[in-house]
Amino acid sequence: MKAGLSTRILAESDFGSWNALVARSPEGSVYSTPEYLDALCSAAGGSFRIFSAEKGSELLGGIALYEQRDGSQTFVSTRLLLYYNGFVLRPYETRYPSQRTSRHVEILGALADGLAEFGYERIRLRCRSPLTDVRALLTRGWKAHPQYTYVVPLTDLDALRQRMDQNLRRLVDRGAAQGLTVTEDDDFDSYYRLHTQIHERKGARLYLPRPAFERFFRTLRDRGIARLFHARLPDGASISTQLVLLGPHPVTHTVSAAADEAHLRLGATAFLRWNVFRRLSELGAAANDLTDAALNPVTHFKAQLGGDLEMCLALEAPGPSSGRGRYASLVGWMRRMSRALARRVRGGSRS
Repeated sequence: MKAGLSTRILAESDFGSWNALVARSPEGSVYSTPEYLDALCSAAGGSFRIFSAEKGSELLGGIALYEQRDGSQTFVSTRLLLYYNGFVLRPYETRYPSQRTSRHVEILGALADGLAEFGYERIRLRCRSPLTDVRALLTRGWKAHPQYTYVVPLTDLDALRQRMDQNLRRLVDRGAAQGLTVTEDDDFDSYYRLHTQIHERKGARLYLPRPAFERFFRTLRDRGIARLFHARLPDGASISTQLVLLGPHPVTHTVSAAADEAHLRLGATAFLRWNVFRRLSELGAAANDLTDAALNPVTHFKAQLGGDLEMCLALEAPGPSSGRGRYASLVGWMRRMSRALARRVRGGSRS
């Protein structure tokens, strides 16, 4: 490796240093922490490892690898409850942008070379928006595709409220006037009821079966990673809910949100979102990632919340499967040529 750069799988004793890197890296997120991945593996299966690039004893970057099985093959990919699984790079404070770029290119190249030796069936990553320079990966055969999300800044709530759509501000005020309140609690029963309802209404998959999902939530709550919020009627009934992930990184993540179909006209969802923003700001969060911005009615609502549309790159490594595909194509071509040659020989013998 250039300049003494090396790669390795981190030991559990290194996880504290890894979390410190995740917290200060622009590309970091709670999804890359061992505490989150351990809870996900317990609830959904799979395993995880953290692959790092180092110079001496200095941790320069890495990637948390959530591994899943497909028959006898192991692969790395995003999934429900794992929106980001990309590279985490050390930030460099330097007056010369060229130096920072050069270091990040070198780190990504070393990580990509190391990943190629693991023999995964496939590697599919989604990186947080600050990572835009992936030339070191493209030159190694990786593919990159743009995807999008909305990220809401929380450092100036007055400015954020002015950026919100006027109709949403009206709904927030109306919710307060109608006696709606927001609670932060462990009422998983209400959360899962609304989560199930919205997924049945839209024909989408549930994130996890109830027992596994509740175990997942309570583990994260006990570790200080997850918080559950509800908008409630004056009688205490939950009519809108939101599950948010926190962690060492200043950007929080809204994992799931759902509302009671019978009360959609009350504007409880807008009321809840605004009050959750306020609470996250009080906790010191710099921003809230709303998770995904594919073009649909839900994204239209997210766009009205005053956030910034950010591009995040989906990356795919060439992997052994692409090599097998090229081999299969070559074998098929050779068989077709053999059959064609045999037909010509038979035709020549008949003449």
